[in-house]
Amino acid sequence: MKFMKLGSRPDTFCTTEAVRSVSSEVSSDLIIQVKGYKYLLHKFPLLSKCLRLQRLCSESPDSSQHQIVQLPDFPGGVEAFETCAKFCYGITITLSAFNIVSVRCAAEYLQMTEDAEKGNLIYKVEVFFSSCILRGWRDSIVTLQSTKSFSLWSEDLGITSRCIDAIAFKVLTHPSKVCLSRSYSRGGRDDNSCNGTESQRHRVAPKGWWAEDIAELSIDLYWRTMVAIKSGGRIPSNLIGEALLIYASRWLPTMSKDGIATSKQATPDDYSESSDSMGEITTKHRLLLESIVSLLPMERGSVSCSFLLKLLKAANILGASSSSKMELARRVGIQLEEATVNDLLIPSLSYTNETLYDVDIVMIILEQFMLQGQSPPTSPPRTKIGFERRRSRSAENVDFEFQESRRSSSASHSSKLKVAKLVDGYLQEIARDVNLPLSKMIAFAEIIPDFARLDHDDLYRAIDIYLKAHPNLNKTERKRLCRILDCKKLSMEACMHAAQNELLPLRVVVQVLFFEQARSAMAGGQMTELPTNIKALLATKEHDPLKHPPPLGSKTNVLVDDEWSVSGLKSPKSKLSTLRMKLAEDDNDVGENDVQQDRTGRTSKFKAFCSLPTRPKRVFSKLLSINRNMNERN
Repeated sequence: MKFMKLGSRPDTFCTTEAVRSVSSEVSSDLIIQVKGYKYLLHKFPLLSKCLRLQRLCSESPDSSQHQIVQLPDFPGGVEAFETCAKFCYGITITLSAFNIVSVRCAAEYLQMTEDAEKGNLIYKVEVFFSSCILRGWRDSIVTLQSTKSFSLWSEDLGITSRCIDAIAFKVLTHPSKVCLSRSYSRGGRDDNSCNGTESQRHRVAPKGWWAEDIAELSIDLYWRTMVAIKSGGRIPSNLIGEALLIYASRWLPTMSKDGIATSKQATPDDYSESSDSMGEITTKHRLLLESIVSLLPMERGSVSCSFLLKLLKAANILGASSSSKMELARRVGIQLEEATVNDLLIPSLSYTNETLYDVDIVMIILEQFMLQGQSPPTSPPRTKIGFERRRSRSAENVDFEFQESRRSSSASHSSKLKVAKLVDGYLQEIARDVNLPLSKMIAFAEIIPDFARLDHDDLYRAIDIYLKAHPNLNKTERKRLCRILDCKKLSMEACMHAAQNELLPLRVVVQVLFFEQARSAMAGGQMTELPTNIKALLATKEHDPLKHPPPLGSKTNVLVDDEWSVSGLKSPKSKLSTLRMKLAEDDNDVGENDVQQDRTGRTSKFKAFCSLPTRPKRVFSKLLSINRNMNERN
């Protein structure tokens, strides 16, 4: 840390009966009152250097031995005043980054300019500030922090802006050319000068060496400093993102489902009032979070998706503005494939929303993800004149943007496979919420395109969990939910579980049994060719009935009572008995909202499914006999 000493006389200030005075053979003739303190001083040394005291003494009547001058709004308090007074007496004073702001403001208040005397205090402080303080890294940060107590004075004198510019310049400069007051900003040396040893000067500092130190600043100074750093255009966006992560981790409270947990440091601002209410602290944290959001770099991948979702959780808990939430949701949607299920479990603290998690904001994130992968709409053909009038860029830029849009679209296309797995895992978590509406459950499942789900096992898990958590669903609602399920994309384990799941509608169980029996028959070579209608049921785009879907993912988090086990399941004969029981149920289970009734009361879809080729009973018996023969072999 840099320091400067002024004056050569020893300190002769003393305290007698709560009054500060200077030990001198000459009696005092001036009383100055500062912040409740009384100083017995002498006019000559003070008035010769302080134009303000000259004016005040000339304006007040000199009717007594001691002329009284009151300075009620003195910046810096008694410490800064006493430093200025000692300078006037020639007593040794020490200036450093810790007190230079208060002394500079006090000298400005007293008008200790060159008009009063050459080499006055303002001149000496400015020389030290420009030549030493602003050249040192740590000194600049400490000085900038101290301006918080004298914000108006510091702004008027340009101290704040000069410190910010100096810090930003050092960040934009190569670390080898920066006078670091301690190694890599956080720990090793503590120099009093810029001249370190040869080994210290040639050590390579990490790229983000500056992030930890500027994280000490209060949010308003930090925001201005980061804006200055970003405007330089030399710092990569990922380093800006890392700096914001460090600052948020340091000052934002720990977020949990239950609300705000106690943090080590409540806010970067110094709290002098111990009686601050929780509401006031929350307000300061909310402003801090919104400032961080406004500083996020625009480039994709500059911050991690996990960090963005943590900010979104904090925004939800702190009640941040809608614009901040939407901006975070948009950024998360751009890189959603990096997220995990736990990242998406955002607590819902709204009184109008009874769900455990905020599913609405996640839906917005998904919508943003689906939009960013879409190709730009094709414009209709234009005439050459109209095209030239509209286009303001060069043809090379247009071609480049076209290639970039294609690359972005293809990347989004591949990431949809990851997001589909993510959404199905998320559905399994929110399906346990008894307050989750059926419409939102279906909306989440349907937002993923069909090609992105290579199998429907995870989706079936989510449906099964939802049916167990919502036992009061009627038949129509269960049909609506199960309509999103494609039985052809279920693995053997899932089919065996679904065949005995009494919560599923009848048509789903029938579909599962038919598809599994037909697939087993084809795989065993017992049936060389399936009937036409079953072929049509099995036929999908790029789907081979001989290929089983991949087994259930082991990474999916499911409760123990929801796990599927092949052991313990009944034999194929019992599957047939389950089917017979299902078929024996009342056939009037068709909902009024989702059916097109005919004279028999069955839906057109169910009729098409059950209308097996010419003689359905023969096909049924054929499938059963094949299954029986296979069991006898085993």
